[in-house]
Amino acid sequence: MTVMAPAPIDQQEDEEMLVPQSDLTDNHQPMEVVAQPEAANTVENQPVEDPPSSRFTWRIENFSRLNAKKHYSEVFVVGGYKWRILLFPKGNNVDHLSMYLDVADSASLPYGWSRYAQFSLAVVNQIHNKYSIRKDTQHQFNARESDWGFTSFMPLGELYDPCRGYLVNDTLIVEAEVVVRRIVDYWTYDSKKETGYVGLKNQGATCYMNSLLQTLYHIPYFRKAVYHMPTTENDMPSGSIPLALQSLFYKLQYSDSSVATKELTKSFGWDTHDSFMQHDVQELNRVLCEKLEDKMKGTVVEGTIQQLFEGHHMNYIECINVDYKSTRKESFYDLQLDVKGCHDVYASFDKYVEVERLEGDNKYHAEQYGLQDAKKGVLFIDFPPVLQLQLKRFEYDFMRDTMVKINDRYEFPLQLDLDRDGGKYLSPDADRRVRNLYTLHSVLVHSGGVHGGHYYAFIRPTLSDQWYKFDDERVTKEDMKRALEEQYGGEEELPQTNPGFNNTPFKFTKYSNAYMLVYIRESDKDKIICNVDEKDIAEHLRERLKKEQEEKEHKKKEKAEAHLYTIIKVARDDDLAEQIGKDIYFDLVDHDKVRSFRIQKQITFNVFKEEIAKEFGIPVQFQRFWLWAKRQNHTYRPNRPLTPLEETQSVGTLREVSNKVHNAELRLFLEVELGLDLRPIAPLDKTKEDILLFFKHYNPEKEELRFVGRLFVKSTGKPIEILSKLNKMAGYAPDEEINLYEEIKFEPSVMCEPIDKKITFRASQLEDGDIVCFQKSLPVESIEQFRYPDVPSFLEYVHNRQIVHFRSLEKPKEDDFCLEMSRLYTYDDVVERVAQQLGLNDPSKIRLTSHNCYSQQPKPQPIKYRGVDHLSDMLVHYNQTSDILYYEVLDIPLPELQGLKTLKVAFHHATKDEVVIHTIRLPKQSTVGDVINDLKTKVELSHPDAELRLLEVFYHKIYKIFPPSEKIENINDQYWTLRAEEIPEEEKNLGPNDRLIHVYHFTKETAQNQMQILNFGEPFFLVIHEGETLAEIKVRIQKKLQVPDEDFAKWKFAFLSLGRPEYLQDSDIVSSRFQRRDVYGAWEQYLGLEHSDNAPKRAYAANQNRHTFEKPVKIYN
Repeated sequence: MTVMAPAPIDQQEDEEMLVPQSDLTDNHQPMEVVAQPEAANTVENQPVEDPPSSRFTWRIENFSRLNAKKHYSEVFVVGGYKWRILLFPKGNNVDHLSMYLDVADSASLPYGWSRYAQFSLAVVNQIHNKYSIRKDTQHQFNARESDWGFTSFMPLGELYDPCRGYLVNDTLIVEAEVVVRRIVDYWTYDSKKETGYVGLKNQGATCYMNSLLQTLYHIPYFRKAVYHMPTTENDMPSGSIPLALQSLFYKLQYSDSSVATKELTKSFGWDTHDSFMQHDVQELNRVLCEKLEDKMKGTVVEGTIQQLFEGHHMNYIECINVDYKSTRKESFYDLQLDVKGCHDVYASFDKYVEVERLEGDNKYHAEQYGLQDAKKGVLFIDFPPVLQLQLKRFEYDFMRDTMVKINDRYEFPLQLDLDRDGGKYLSPDADRRVRNLYTLHSVLVHSGGVHGGHYYAFIRPTLSDQWYKFDDERVTKEDMKRALEEQYGGEEELPQTNPGFNNTPFKFTKYSNAYMLVYIRESDKDKIICNVDEKDIAEHLRERLKKEQEEKEHKKKEKAEAHLYTIIKVARDDDLAEQIGKDIYFDLVDHDKVRSFRIQKQITFNVFKEEIAKEFGIPVQFQRFWLWAKRQNHTYRPNRPLTPLEETQSVGTLREVSNKVHNAELRLFLEVELGLDLRPIAPLDKTKEDILLFFKHYNPEKEELRFVGRLFVKSTGKPIEILSKLNKMAGYAPDEEINLYEEIKFEPSVMCEPIDKKITFRASQLEDGDIVCFQKSLPVESIEQFRYPDVPSFLEYVHNRQIVHFRSLEKPKEDDFCLEMSRLYTYDDVVERVAQQLGLNDPSKIRLTSHNCYSQQPKPQPIKYRGVDHLSDMLVHYNQTSDILYYEVLDIPLPELQGLKTLKVAFHHATKDEVVIHTIRLPKQSTVGDVINDLKTKVELSHPDAELRLLEVFYHKIYKIFPPSEKIENINDQYWTLRAEEIPEEEKNLGPNDRLIHVYHFTKETAQNQMQILNFGEPFFLVIHEGETLAEIKVRIQKKLQVPDEDFAKWKFAFLSLGRPEYLQDSDIVSSRFQRRDVYGAWEQYLGLEHSDNAPKRAYAANQNRHTFEKPVKIYN
């Protein structure tokens, strides 16, 4: 199941969201997205011919000048269907390029049309093809969702940056690869019936967890151990990992339909945001096993995890010329195997035990022998019964400062012999009597790119020839080819069929490939694939789960029979007294908290009254029921009593006439009149002249509002006539002076107006169900002493009251403090209260950041100084309201900071090999010259008169020397490094025939049969003189970089123009190659130094604010 969720509008760069395109400008609603079933899976257990597929390339010229919000490609045909690409050049209300695949003729297709496609969209990097950005997904297209794709395809900053290579000569190249598959009805498929197994529901982006849980469940010995972990009936699954896992495994074993994992993730201590983050399967596996190992300590199953999964290897270093050997034994639960550069599992094991020689500068320091030539390696002491192999499909690319997925072909055998070649993987201490022959049990697959995608598993539970695919809710039978060969990865050649396209076959990278393998040792398989039945499950667990099942059945039955019943909700005076002033302040009652009855529709209302008599002890003749009505101003009040005729009707009929808005239930108010002895009496006859009013009393001293009763009044009567009754209700003296107000409405704003005590109720437009609030009249002089002296001000306060949870921006997961505020507070009111709370004198040093309700994280941009009018504006995120704000305490006032530009500059010392990052903060209108002057006060110069310059360095090339007059406002240090350095003396005195050239380090790499140039290390400028040979220049370069002779002898030198190297001989005149004068465009011509990249990676990153790739998995319990 791919992650499908309502689209957060300001997503973090690395959060992958697949959403249908929706034009949000007219209607600020989040996009409603329904998680689409993967209909392709239904095809998978049937032999099908190769699906029709094609690639479409779209060249968009004058891209930056496109003014339309949306831009469509021309139509192309795949699988007999018309498609086109829909693009938002400036983003679909996000700061990313938004791109979708669209059904071109959706408007003219017949009713109920549907088609299924797997597709990838790409923005081609025109300088280095390997940096092209490609994202893939799958979708069932229909009339409601006729386009699908990526709202946050890539950051606009990256796209529009000319150095990046995506936009060249203002031309963008977009590619779509589309595979159309047949649709078989998804909904009627029954996994249990077809396969005997059930799937797991996806609760966000949890398919990575589902595939792992299915794998662990299908190791019966592991399942048995989980069942035998001691739990009690008092445990709650959401608070106990063992119980939650027992419950989940039990349901997988005995349930007929797919099982939810919510209880388990709750027991991990994950909030819903954690479940929507795609974590790393290996990380989750390790953390879960560690937790279980811990919880098994001191129980009958202690040590099970180690017995199943733990193996040992020996790290050794052995000196070559002296008799010295150092060894260290280590345990492992899984092995990480290299995919890059290895064609299969055996090649990875060969690489794992490869001997490394420690010599030259890298000699080993042996105790008592000093530095020695040595060999270093790893050998295995023993392998575990269940061998978990993690394939390193994801690697960090230092060139791009990002993670990349390795989709190379990588084979794995059905049987794995780790004793091969005379036991070359085993250490001398290994027990050779154990036969390390393994058989493949499960293959976990990742489909997609580095920033998200989809996980599923191929498992053969009994190690028979029958494989099964566990893909979230769905389990299908599969053949061996699909489980093994099709998960090797690599490239597939797809024949081109469509006329009008480039008709050469093209290679389609397979983005689905194995990510984790589980092997079981042949000699242990009978013990591990053991029988697990009911007697292995604790009695209390069986009882609990049986009860859960019965409740589920009962609810299902209730739901099925719901059309035969009516729900009647009865509110009474007691409910009003209990709720008003505590749970609610406006209107009269929360109907979800009153007594509810489930009554068969055909029963007459008079029979229902008998049930009320039994329930409340009120005889039928003393009951009078009122219908509630929703008024035009959105209040909800008792409207009229039921007539004797209506009471003879069935409750089903009454529900239909009562109120169209709430026709799922019948809501009533039960009026009971009490005599002097407080016993029920018959209700008074009500004429048109009688009005039923409800009364609330307000005490400004206690800031308390409560329900005190109700009265019938005559419409021609006046409030002055009932004042003594109201005083009695409130417990006041009969002649206490009181003020009356009518509570008219509260949405969207409060309306509560004084009532003139001397005019009639009719003249005041009072009617049945109206609410009168009253309070003591306050002397003018005492009004000041109360925060909310009268009813309107108190109701206004309650309506706008908001508890705000403040969190430090540095610890965005933890509440720091809470403050009660009004949504009407101004920006100044809010920061003042926060400063007060923090004991800070200057509120302008507080900077606030709003909360993103979708990602559950701070928004990327803080709130500007007085950038919003009210607290309510700070808390709203599209159509959702949050109660969280993040704060930071600045070292200078925010208005001042907003006038400043902050740049991170890496200063390279002229003589020492060190780089120091400096944060420079200057007014926005400052120039590069001002940055240099500021930097001079902070750095150590080689001599007092040294001059500095500022460079833009990107992917180890120098793209620009900033002129001192350039304004810093437009400089962006988010994507590239700003480097400051001293200008060497020789560059200041250039002769007329001297040249200043760029010198870069590079290595070569072959990818997809193409040679790629990879730059690394620190680029620099070099002065070359007319007629100077390469041999002379080499001497200067070696001296500058201080490279030892032995290493420098291995270096090669080349002239590179537009990425193509032309190797130079020592006698070549270098200046003859560099005839261009303009240094600033010269990064495309440079002197290349080819050698291996041995330098330790620098610990600094140009931009310290970049988002991390993903959260580490934490299980909190």
